[in-house]
Amino acid sequence: MGNGNRKIKYAALSIISNTALILLKIMAGALSGSVSIISEAIHSSTDLAASLVAFFSVKQSVKPADKEHPYGHGKIENISGLVEGFLIFIAAGLIIIEAVKKLSEPTEIEQAFVAIAVMFASALINLLVSGKLYKVAGEEESMALEANALHLKTDVYTSVGVGVGILLIKLTGFVLLDSIVAIFVAVLIIKEAWNLCQSALNYLLDSRLSEKEEAEIEIIIRENSRQIRDYHKLKTRKSGNIKHIDFHITIDRNITVEDAHNIVGGLKKAMSDKFSNTRVNVHIDPYKNDDQ
Repeated sequence: MGNGNRKIKYAALSIISNTALILLKIMAGALSGSVSIISEAIHSSTDLAASLVAFFSVKQSVKPADKEHPYGHGKIENISGLVEGFLIFIAAGLIIIEAVKKLSEPTEIEQAFVAIAVMFASALINLLVSGKLYKVAGEEESMALEANALHLKTDVYTSVGVGVGILLIKLTGFVLLDSIVAIFVAVLIIKEAWNLCQSALNYLLDSRLSEKEEAEIEIIIRENSRQIRDYHKLKTRKSGNIKHIDFHITIDRNITVEDAHNIVGGLKKAMSDKFSNTRVNVHIDPYKNDDQ
């Protein structure tokens, strides 16, 4: 199983970084009057909300299985991914509303170089934090941390886009570019939200593991098939960071219980060695031929 304390630690890191960036962006937005920077502050606010959701979902998901939840609490992370996706949709809507208002009432950008510096500093911080979150999410197979990293990665692109947009405004004097950049930011965020919700929903609906993973499972069965006549009814799914593998094997009907137990144990060990955080269920069918 994964290291729950490690996941919680990095979920907390995201909360701290987002809080600091919101304060920076609010100050930069107030000084410059830039709607694109204000839109970035809104985006970071939803990032903070998403970080809080991730933090609490990770804390719950690492709880061991109990009487009421015999398969564990892993799907809480998948639910949090769906919630985070909805939060991004809300942020995008607020940004578009604010940008459209500013299109009819454009304002000059003040303290442009302070605003640009804040945007590029924000991009650098989020690049470092999201990179670390992606690494831990991959190692711990945590959807909540992966969703959080995705939020921050998008923030990197949008922060750079806003910074470049403000620079172009100062160079060209085209003030409406501020609102145009903000709407472009919102479109990127909507795309992020759609991908995130789709991924989270797939896991909640018990979608199968990838074709590559299922092919590797079949290879393991064949490599351990000396006493197995055939295998069938292979089913896979993922709950949180736990992979569930379920299949039937057919073995000789006269084999001893101990031998059957050893065959199943060997399959489970081989799959656990190959895949981390795996639960394997093997059903045994007796082999019959015309002479029996």
